[in-house]
Amino acid sequence: MSIKFNVSRLAYGITAAAVITGSLASSDALAAEKVRWQVPLAFPSHLIGLTTPVKHLSENLKQISGGDIQLRYYEPGELVPPFEIMDAVGSGKYPAGYTWVGYDQGTIPSLPLYSGAPFNMEPPAYLAWYYEGDGRELLEEIYAERNIHPMLCSIIGPEGAGWFAQPIEGVDDFDGLKIRFAGIGGKVLEKLGASVTMVPGGEIYQALERKTIDATEFSQPAIDKMLGLDQIIKNYIMPGWHQTLTTSHLLVNKDTWEKLEPKTRALVEMGCESATLKGFAQSEWAQPTALRDYEKEGVSAQTLPEPVLRELQKVTNEVLDEIAAKDPMFKRVLTSQRDFMEHHSIWHSKGYLPRDFYQYD
Repeated sequence: MSIKFNVSRLAYGITAAAVITGSLASSDALAAEKVRWQVPLAFPSHLIGLTTPVKHLSENLKQISGGDIQLRYYEPGELVPPFEIMDAVGSGKYPAGYTWVGYDQGTIPSLPLYSGAPFNMEPPAYLAWYYEGDGRELLEEIYAERNIHPMLCSIIGPEGAGWFAQPIEGVDDFDGLKIRFAGIGGKVLEKLGASVTMVPGGEIYQALERKTIDATEFSQPAIDKMLGLDQIIKNYIMPGWHQTLTTSHLLVNKDTWEKLEPKTRALVEMGCESATLKGFAQSEWAQPTALRDYEKEGVSAQTLPEPVLRELQKVTNEVLDEIAAKDPMFKRVLTSQRDFMEHHSIWHSKGYLPRDFYQYD
């Protein structure tokens, strides 16, 4: 064996040892303190893009931390009712919860601007505003008073405008309807004469079946199909003017969050960013299939006439301004969103192809 070969073997051995050591060091860097969180959900865990990201989050955190970080999620009502998740997390009853923050609009008026507001941004622009603009900082300020650290942990595109027994030809058609409608959009319909109620997702089917409500919205086509809403009503109305996007958030008790080591917090933050991307991809993949299935099953997917949308937008701005006049934080968030939308509009209108360039038969 030559000296040259021996030196080569030695160099190879040193290099291999360095790689192994580096790998171990990297593993140690990713290893975190032991975290075992019970996480109540606001929606069932199988709803595409809305709650399925929590599975992605929990599995990835467990794997990347070598099992040190484990989030065990529970279906709605197993630990706490969906509408009580914020209080349960803020009080420390549970370390974290995964929820649609719009449920707490009665307590914190500004939250619907984060959960999905009428005639607001589409997901790409919202993500820019949230991560690069004021969005995240303002949300953290909002929740600090509730002893909660919030993290965006999923985003999906527009909802359907809802399931109605009859087509909507004008805003007068909303007058007198008993309807399940969420967020600020519900206040808009109330202004137009509708009787609006908030029914949890799992109870909508029964409410329609028993005619407790005349009409409803819930989420996107694929999720509404999971709830079986098309089995009762065959007239589906789009687009989701009232929620141009929908978000889910991981709420963590602030005391619990601040006790975590910095690397653990970083892993959870990155986990939610990954879950946000995953949820959006899952959602965009599922919607066209659901709509085409609706067509085959005789569901009529009506697109609201532009004059109706323009009138809804007008009433929406009135409602937004009324809430802003009463709540300073709502006004701050709304102003920030409006300013960014105005700034972003040059890119939004000129940078993307018009929607009708997509082929649709």
